[in-house]
Amino acid sequence: MNSNQSLEGAQIANHVAVAVDHMRDGRDAFTSRLGIANANSAPGVSFNSNQQTLVSSILDLFAGHPSKEKFALWTDDALFTDPLTIAQGRKQYEAQWYGLAQAFSTIETQSHEVTSAGNPIVMNLRNKYTVKGIGKETTIQSVVNIYTVGEGEAQRIEKVEDKWDGKLPEGGIANAFRRLNAVTVPHVVSVPKDGEKEN
Repeated sequence: MNSNQSLEGAQIANHVAVAVDHMRDGRDAFTSRLGIANANSAPGVSFNSNQQTLVSSILDLFAGHPSKEKFALWTDDALFTDPLTIAQGRKQYEAQWYGLAQAFSTIETQSHEVTSAGNPIVMNLRNKYTVKGIGKETTIQSVVNIYTVGEGEAQRIEKVEDKWDGKLPEGGIANAFRRLNAVTVPHVVSVPKDGEKEN
């Protein structure tokens, strides 16, 4: 392991330690921007404080507020999929979330509801996006599946599926373009390096 890899590992470990501290404190570190103290859940659905933190961090990402602290809750080889991309590994999935924040001037979470607290955690989500520069608005209704690995404070996100209208594309051509997107976006989207100050 070279010195750069060692430094990067130490920085990721620091982000994880901060996230774990928030879990221990029994408070959500990621709700300040959205003002969501507790994720809404369907009747009869309840989840523990660790799941609450993971769901709240995902809501914040969908609202265009990425941060290295939130990504410390993801495994290094986690997978993010939606109709536009199949992004695997930290380099690819972080670029997708930072790209979302850079592409839209505003993102409004209109509604959300957790319908299952199993594995995956299942959430209905409705967001309104305003494209930066041209002001075009579009509303997307999604079913979001959050897959986790580990237990307690060691619980991490290993996969997130964002199914627009409850669906993901099927077929070789569609998936080829989705994979191309995942490879291309990291080259055009600015992702803060570990240790850099984030907005």
